[in-house]
Amino acid sequence: MESQTTVIQLAEKMLEKKVWAVVGANQNPIKYGNMIYNKLKSKRYQVFPVNPVYDQVEGDQCYPDLASLPQVPDVIDMVVSPKRGKAVIEQAAKLGVPYIWFQPETYNDELLEYTKKQGLEYVKACVLVAVR
Repeated sequence: MESQTTVIQLAEKMLEKKVWAVVGANQNPIKYGNMIYNKLKSKRYQVFPVNPVYDQVEGDQCYPDLASLPQVPDVIDMVVSPKRGKAVIEQAAKLGVPYIWFQPETYNDELLEYTKKQGLEYVKACVLVAVR
């Protein structure tokens, strides 16, 4: 089990990175995918919305998957269910994304183990709280 200090240090390291992708970004202002996307943008992060359901989120081009992004993000913020997460983690590993930020309820033990096996570092926390 990682120490709390290590987790906090890793989260701080991730927050210093300025290119993020929000997987599960959406157009609904009361859903977390939208709130997280907007919060990161308001904090001057370069953030890409990823969701195959939408062409645009908040007037910005939305991408169907990580491979479609114009650049490889430093951090992926997961706002999708654990069952949809494995394909995202697999793609992230192939693209060389180093960090995954799991929002509450977006992971299970199996997905966390898979993420570790892919060589990716991750935190499990609410980014909305972290960037307040």
